[in-house]
Amino acid sequence: MKTQQSSSSSLSESLKSGFAAAVIFIEIIIGILIWHFVLGNPDNFVGGDPTNHPVEGNFLGIFYKGGYLVPLAIALLLMVFTFAIERAFTLSRAKGKGNVKAFIQRIRLLVAGGSITQAVAECDKQKGSVANVVKAGLLKYNELSNNNNIELEKKVTMIQKDIEETTQLEMPMLEKNLVIFATVASVATLLGLLGTVLGMIKAFSSMAQAGAPDSVGLATGISEALINTALGVGTSALAIIFYNLFTSKIDALTHGIDEAGFSIVQNFTATQQGKH
Repeated sequence: MKTQQSSSSSLSESLKSGFAAAVIFIEIIIGILIWHFVLGNPDNFVGGDPTNHPVEGNFLGIFYKGGYLVPLAIALLLMVFTFAIERAFTLSRAKGKGNVKAFIQRIRLLVAGGSITQAVAECDKQKGSVANVVKAGLLKYNELSNNNNIELEKKVTMIQKDIEETTQLEMPMLEKNLVIFATVASVATLLGLLGTVLGMIKAFSSMAQAGAPDSVGLATGISEALINTALGVGTSALAIIFYNLFTSKIDALTHGIDEAGFSIVQNFTATQQGKH
């Protein structure tokens, strides 16, 4: 039996949850504050003036010179880490108290031995999304095992349906907010590109001035371009890494559910056929 994994929730659904919308708003504010008060601290600049060059080797001042897109880039970076922590916590709870592979192996052995009640007790001990789905299948197994008024094929279908319905209830929680990583990856790249373009415009404007080119303006423009590129690409890379990491963890949990569900159905079918 193969359970169907639902697609990741849309961005609008994530924002409707309230948590995601609040995090995005708060971290944009935090990004602005960091840019203005931390990166823009007068101590980071020659003469204590943020309009001057950064003190040599002072990276805070250098990033401040990236311009007004830097606060947004910082906010996106903070979002990546915040939602990574939130997803890690949620998936840890979904996994339950013990190792999922070991839990599935115990369930398969207990089901194969006909110890359904003990298998249900193992689910209660394990807790989490995987255990909830497996428990639903086991309870239906118990309910139908001594029912002789329903055909075997229909019993199997009913067990499969219970497992699939419980999975569909658990999956949205597992996949929630994953779409934000994909969105941040795209937005951060475009933001970095926009900052690059604006910085290069500023650099070439300095070169186009009458008389000798403004070397300070040229350096500032190129610096702004490179800083925004670095922040955008770096944030995008982290978002993609976290997205793939959490997707693989969800796939592993889903595989465990499929494996346990298959064992339950297979054992139920064999047991029922043995009675006839």
